[in-house]
Amino acid sequence: MKPRPKVFIAKPCALHVGIQDSGPYQAQPNAILEKVFISITKHPDEKRLEGLSKQLDWDVRKIQCWFRHRRNQDKPPTLTKFCESMWRFTFYLCIFCYGIRFLWSSPWFWDTRQCWHSYPYQPLTSGLYYYYIMELAFYWSLMFSQFTDIKRKDFLIMFVHHLATIGLITFSYVNNMVRVGTLVMCLHDASDFLLEAAKLANYAKYQRLCDTLFVIFSAVFMVTRLGIYPFWILNTTLFESWEMIGPYPSWWLFNGLLLILQVLHVIWSYLIARIAFKALIRGKVSKDDRSDVESSSEEEDVTTNTKRPCDSSSSNGANWVNGHVEGSYWAEE
Repeated sequence: MKPRPKVFIAKPCALHVGIQDSGPYQAQPNAILEKVFISITKHPDEKRLEGLSKQLDWDVRKIQCWFRHRRNQDKPPTLTKFCESMWRFTFYLCIFCYGIRFLWSSPWFWDTRQCWHSYPYQPLTSGLYYYYIMELAFYWSLMFSQFTDIKRKDFLIMFVHHLATIGLITFSYVNNMVRVGTLVMCLHDASDFLLEAAKLANYAKYQRLCDTLFVIFSAVFMVTRLGIYPFWILNTTLFESWEMIGPYPSWWLFNGLLLILQVLHVIWSYLIARIAFKALIRGKVSKDDRSDVESSSEEEDVTTNTKRPCDSSSSNGANWVNGHVEGSYWAEE
């Protein structure tokens, strides 16, 4: 059963911007192709395509189209992805606003040395408690949902990220390192809602808005993850804490997890830089290097195939939607 916010808020918004409430185009039933798809390969090479063409007396283009539609049948429709992104956007934006509002009146936001003042005998206020509980619950949900979502190229990286994040939140809470923990969480939330907003624009086919949001997201991500994080967060956890309270056994584990996050930041920054470089060359945001989604989306298949049968010889079918389908899936997770 879908959560009610997705049904009563996200879905009407998706329908309002023109996203169709329909599943992917269903491939024409064919026992031979279905057996090849399930038992042999989902991406037949040229030699196998030619063999199937002779066996079925089908055009190669028609067989390629069948396999594309069959692969898309196993992927969630654009409406589902829009609703999921709207849920994440809402959470990231709300939790970021809550974090900024909470930290603005906290002394350690302006002076990171206050994170270690009187440690470990620091009071746990209700604001700190709720902040931690909300963040921890959300990342646990991401950890479990990752195994039911589409497997992507960065699955292992995301798995390590979720493990490190949950470990850091739990470990810092147990060891009462909640002050510096709130700084880490708020810093990471600063760019996440921008990415989800760009994905929403992407699904709604607002390409110019999508590109603008992606540029803003990239700038915020680079500044926060490669600038503020190492020179503000890691500086206080590695050096100021050493100076004020000295190293202790859990100190090494805590900083080790923080350094793992920094390595992941560098990897993601490289992926973002690649996308931005392609965007400069092609004049638009290109497909996400992590995405495993077809070059022709499910929504395209529904709209184009009601007008054009699968055995059409049109050569520009994959680039049909508004002339910018090439940039339609850069933001897939």
